[in-house]
Amino acid sequence: MGTNYNGEEPENGVIPKVMDTIFSRVGTTKDSTEFLIRVSFIEIFKEEVFDLLDQKTTGPARVPIQIRERGSGGITLAGVTESEVGTKEEMASYLLQGSLCRATGSTNMNSQSSRSHAISTISMEQKRMNHSLAGDDVGNDVLMAKLHLVDLAGSERAKRTGADGTRFQEGIHINKGLLALGNVISALGDDKKRKEGGHVPYRDSKLTRILQDSLGGNCKTVMIACVSPADTNAEETLNTLKYANQARNIQNKAIINRDPVTAQMQRMRSQIEQLQSELLYLRGDSNAPVEEIKV
Repeated sequence: MGTNYNGEEPENGVIPKVMDTIFSRVGTTKDSTEFLIRVSFIEIFKEEVFDLLDQKTTGPARVPIQIRERGSGGITLAGVTESEVGTKEEMASYLLQGSLCRATGSTNMNSQSSRSHAISTISMEQKRMNHSLAGDDVGNDVLMAKLHLVDLAGSERAKRTGADGTRFQEGIHINKGLLALGNVISALGDDKKRKEGGHVPYRDSKLTRILQDSLGGNCKTVMIACVSPADTNAEETLNTLKYANQARNIQNKAIINRDPVTAQMQRMRSQIEQLQSELLYLRGDSNAPVEEIKV
């Protein structure tokens, strides 16, 4: 995934490529658009959510944060750290800081095995500068977007990993989250359930609860499967591909997120301009036919 990218090494990973794309696009449109970019980084460890960017809660005594639901139905994390960034290097420094705090451990299959699911969230607001003749910016268009970049811990079989004690319990929670995610993806990809408005078990796991509006909401979902070419891992590779293949059946219709207040102002401004044009026509100040004036 590239969550430990420090901004200096070659860009190997999904997250560094996403960062490069975002800031290159910002650079090409900075003359006509203002951007506000924030980043947060959390992990789900033993079914508890921890803020990886909060330096006050590091170590074994760290306090989990709570999941809340907005009145509009969206999901939010109470008290999560959202750091404003202006450059790719600044964003990379926060990701590296969070990666150093992430829970890892050694198993027979991986000496630095991730013991948690990690979610790096990039929130973006862009304001298109369309100044009116009066010099104000009431009609400026404000667009909002959020990218959840999820680094899932790999499913574990105790016989292969040799995990016991604490590592075994961690593996149980990892598999529980993956199972819940698979059930949600399966429910969203079922045409019959989707048409009948069937139940989607988002609440079965903290992972699926946080990703609720990124799976079945106003979103586009992409899953990338990391597999091994070794024949000794053939069974795990096949199961991973089957798991990821289910995500292809999810069908969402994403629409542009606009600030509701700004959108209402734009509609009112358009209506005023239309009424002014009609008034000019009725007064005889316009030579254009009324059919051309009407929108």
